[in-house]
Amino acid sequence: MKNILIIDDEKEICNLVKEGLEKIGDFSVSIATNGRDGILQARKLKPDLIILDYKMPKMDGIEVLRRIKRDASISLIPVVMLTGALEDALYEELAGEFNMLCLHKPIEFDALKMKLEEVFKMSGAA
Repeated sequence: MKNILIIDDEKEICNLVKEGLEKIGDFSVSIATNGRDGILQARKLKPDLIILDYKMPKMDGIEVLRRIKRDASISLIPVVMLTGALEDALYEELAGEFNMLCLHKPIEFDALKMKLEEVFKMSGAA
């Protein structure tokens, strides 16, 4: 069973993704509804993967991602950025700087499953 942490300020999106993940695979899913709590949960849970929302109040997904990648205890956890509106230049910056994948809202669970398989394969956690 893979452990996944969702960090998204929209509780409805978190629940939707959680339910979808539990239907498409053998996943245990935890939720954080803000960046600060997400970082704390990542440190505590050490999930196999983090699904991170791009647009959040107070601390956006980019700042959360930078903090995760600077923290040696969680820096190797793969991250998939979840966004409703991601410009190509920003996507290229994220993909290049953090070696990560992005997934667009609304979520298509077949595409999500393929992304997760790709991430786990890349990280050696398949």
